[in-house]
Amino acid sequence: MDFWTSPLGWTLGTVGAILLVTIGVLLAVAFLLLADRKIWAGVQMRKGPNVVGPFGLLQSFADFFKFVLKEVVVPAGADKTVFLLAPILTVIVAFGAWAVIPFAPGWVISDLNVGILYVFAISSLGVYGIIMGGWASNSKYPFLGSLRSAAQMVSYEVSIGLVIINVILLAGTMNLTSIVTAQEGWIWNWFAFGGGAGTWPTVILMFPMAIIFFVSALAETNRPPFDLPEAESELVAGYQVEYSSTPYLLFMMGEYVNIVFMCAMISLLFFGGWNPGFDVALIALESWPQWLANLFYLLVFSAKIVFWFFMFAMVKAFVPRYRYDQLMRLGWKIFLPTSLVCVAGVAAWRVFAVGA
Repeated sequence: MDFWTSPLGWTLGTVGAILLVTIGVLLAVAFLLLADRKIWAGVQMRKGPNVVGPFGLLQSFADFFKFVLKEVVVPAGADKTVFLLAPILTVIVAFGAWAVIPFAPGWVISDLNVGILYVFAISSLGVYGIIMGGWASNSKYPFLGSLRSAAQMVSYEVSIGLVIINVILLAGTMNLTSIVTAQEGWIWNWFAFGGGAGTWPTVILMFPMAIIFFVSALAETNRPPFDLPEAESELVAGYQVEYSSTPYLLFMMGEYVNIVFMCAMISLLFFGGWNPGFDVALIALESWPQWLANLFYLLVFSAKIVFWFFMFAMVKAFVPRYRYDQLMRLGWKIFLPTSLVCVAGVAAWRVFAVGA
């Protein structure tokens, strides 16, 4: 029996893959956070962080050590156990969702056949950390912020779920690797553009679905213009106002890991994942060593994640904040009915035009 198929080998391989993905995501978050600040500064014609390291590249690491070395302050009236458990739960759930993300053919920690259901299950747990943090702080401002965040996340999870159903109908699977494989070839095979020869007319439904997914991802991750749980004018800093030092760092880390995760999901579901948008036979990719071909696919996937993070950052830079009633109206009265109609439309197309 081969060592890597034995229980010990499988365990070591899985732990190694988890560590590799975790470290990779952490490094990506560090530099994307710097990019977020640089883009915001650029829009406002400022320089942004430019002191720590060349061009400010080490700013995120300096911030990390600042947070880690500061004293952890727990309010006297807080429930200390829940207060400290909330940010830990938030960051664990945020990293747990990456277990089913395929970075290249075969490069995935757990290639589940029900990967989409796993993502739904894990992402729905994220709200608990926020509610726990707001309630355990024993202060009305964090509690109001956590209630806002819970209502907001639940509202837009419904829209995201219905949008993803359209992708499942076109791909015929809930396995994320298979969803990416179904978008092989040219750019018009991506699900945002209809999904290929058999289903191309669905572009009139799927492209708006990609836009709704992007906007819902902004709301799901509390990004501007939907950062109502942290609206300074009403709630100071929302559910994390009583947090400092490492617990605050964990909340922020969980938030940015979720943002990068949403960038990965929109790339996988609508824009081909690791597929470059052209026939890989043009560069004779089949003749490349497997590791080198997978590295090429990984770079393509990473570029798409960076592009969507850039879009997140640009929205933050120039779109004004919504009122809370506008936020809820958009989710329940516009996105939900629209995505329901699109699910019916794509399902009808699959049954009557293509054949189930």
